[in-house]
Amino acid sequence: MPVEEAPAQITPRQLGDYLDVMSKAVFQSGISWRVVEAKWPSTREAFRGFDAEAVAALGPDEIDALASDTRVIRNRKKLEAIVTNAQRLIELDAEHGSFRTYLRSHADFESLVKDLRKQFKFLGDVGCYYLLYVVGEQVPPHEEWMASRPPRKAKPAPARRTAARRSG
Repeated sequence: MPVEEAPAQITPRQLGDYLDVMSKAVFQSGISWRVVEAKWPSTREAFRGFDAEAVAALGPDEIDALASDTRVIRNRKKLEAIVTNAQRLIELDAEHGSFRTYLRSHADFESLVKDLRKQFKFLGDVGCYYLLYVVGEQVPPHEEWMASRPPRKAKPAPARRTAARRSG
């Protein structure tokens, strides 16, 4: 999302609401949020409305079909992660009585983020913040949180190949 515009918040009514938001965070990792937003309605349709049970049951043939479906972002590892994340979401929901109870079982925001990153694939710090903010959980003020994080390391520029000079 653009820095100046906060994402809309929701009140999750079912497990699929969490999966929908989490999956958007997964797809936004390393991809322009505009691309994800543009494809989101068709992605939601392709993932059966993010019904957690239906997504968790997707097998290799369905993943193959999604990987060739132009309606979605066809990153196979992320497609597989959505299925794995749905399975884990269902497990945590069952273990804690609800996914909301799981989210609120942590001592503080940082410990929750650390555990979310451990439990779910392709969910980094920013994705966790996005997920928690959108589903209405307590998060620190965004500017303060961003300022408290270590600066991102710039990716090194690719090495340029130069012809070796021969001295004559």
